[in-house]
Amino acid sequence: MRGVSKAYGNIKALDDVWVHIEDKEYVCIVGPSGCGKSTLIKCVAGIIQPTEGEILVDGHSVLNVPIEDRKIGYVFQDIALFPHLSVKQNLSYGLAVRNASANTVTTVTNEMLDLVKMRDRSKSYPRELSGGAQQKVAVGRAIESGSHLFLLDEPLGALDALVRAELRYELRRLASDLGLTVIHVTHDQEEALSIADRVVIMKGGRVVEVGKPAEIYHSPQSLFTENFVGETNLLEGTIMEIAVTSCKVKVGTHMMSVLGKGKKVGQKVVVAVRPEFITLGSAVPSEWECRIKEVSFLGGLTRYTLEDDGGLEILAHVPSGESSSLRIGERTNASFGDGEHMLLFDYPIEGLGKELALE
Repeated sequence: MRGVSKAYGNIKALDDVWVHIEDKEYVCIVGPSGCGKSTLIKCVAGIIQPTEGEILVDGHSVLNVPIEDRKIGYVFQDIALFPHLSVKQNLSYGLAVRNASANTVTTVTNEMLDLVKMRDRSKSYPRELSGGAQQKVAVGRAIESGSHLFLLDEPLGALDALVRAELRYELRRLASDLGLTVIHVTHDQEEALSIADRVVIMKGGRVVEVGKPAEIYHSPQSLFTENFVGETNLLEGTIMEIAVTSCKVKVGTHMMSVLGKGKKVGQKVVVAVRPEFITLGSAVPSEWECRIKEVSFLGGLTRYTLEDDGGLEILAHVPSGESSSLRIGERTNASFGDGEHMLLFDYPIEGLGKELALE
């Protein structure tokens, strides 16, 4: 995708989008509602024509190629199965309309039934299947088309959490086994991080950042990404001292040592640290003394909301059981470690609220 833009009057749904996707790569596009991610893959599919830019598949422009000739598989969030056809008939439909031989239809359809593990439900109709089973049939039908490029538009969004988690790994397995190239649009950051080779972060019709899941989570290049993907603590501060590779930052009444270069004394910055890197308890160094405001049990983790004496709030994620004695209203020490897991960002010119806004 080279400089792809799409305007509706004065509204830009896409604004100069550049993304390069490798063969057999599984890429997830993530962003808030209305950021343009679905519009982008509809441009790739041919459902929407971009106002500017070009889209190339295998080095060839597809802008003037009809939808049916682009050889692209598309799976929607709204499961678009033919209600009057059985599972087997839905899977074989594409081959049938392309006048494939009876032997080819039978062979390929049986392969698809095995691939999506639906052979025992081959005679069932969509109304007799669960949402997850229906979506598996929809994926199988797209694969059966013979395409090597697949566009998945929130394919798991309408499913229950457990089914969604199971099916996303099945999708990833199928893509790997068949050597497919996949562009998967989702609003679920966890889904994207768990299955993608690379993640594209979008906001306001533009690409904010592209990177591997671990890079996007642990070392993002933008404050928006740091805040949007997972939970984090964003602490506004001022540079007080500068060393070769680190800075002393004043945050509220606290001094923090953070790795970072190219800053100036007096510069306003934002220190970011993920909740899982904060240690709690009376035995940890007394960097911050806090009062526990909220406690939420999240299974393997317990989420603590803490407040220091100056009213500054921080979040901490602690493995359940390690701090089981901590209760709301109690005081505890919070340690940010040696600064290895902290990130230092310049304070946004337009303000923190504008930078983090989802629109």
